[in-house]
Amino acid sequence: MQRIAQIDAATAPAKTQDLLAAVTKQMGGVPNLLKTMAQSSAALSGYLGFAGAISGGTLTSALREQIALTVAGANACDYCASAHTMLAKGAGVDKAEAAENLHGRSSDPKTTTALTFVRELVRTRGHVSDASLKDLTAAGFDQEAVVEIVANVALNIFTNYFNHVAATEVDFPLVSTRAAAVAAA
Repeated sequence: MQRIAQIDAATAPAKTQDLLAAVTKQMGGVPNLLKTMAQSSAALSGYLGFAGAISGGTLTSALREQIALTVAGANACDYCASAHTMLAKGAGVDKAEAAENLHGRSSDPKTTTALTFVRELVRTRGHVSDASLKDLTAAGFDQEAVVEIVANVALNIFTNYFNHVAATEVDFPLVSTRAAAVAAA
């Protein structure tokens, strides 16, 4: 059962209504995550601003979704695994690849290097080894990309933790992270 209520846009404060209207315009609807996060217009505004800013970075939309899947798998967040599996498909990532991404793996060696770094970043709470950072740069990720990978991980940790606290009702086809979480341990 959901532990933090979703906001009804019709009765929300004006600032929250504006934010939710912008989400509806962009996405065609408002996912339960954002309806719930709307309990705080500051949190919702911050999330949307951060997500919008990093979406304009140098990482491809596919890699951003693959990072989100790896973080969701590491943090056992079924909501984010479900949402980002669907979003990854829209970014050109097939279902089998998305399933591997939940475990921090990829069929592409460069992406595997990035996702291995992401798993270490989550596992060590940011205290990655020099070797991991060198592997990432040797795979072709410059310093700008490294910063954006860290930013994407941070954004996804926020949504993972938020969903754990709120017990957000999954409104996408369900993808379970149980096996990914066991593999990450």
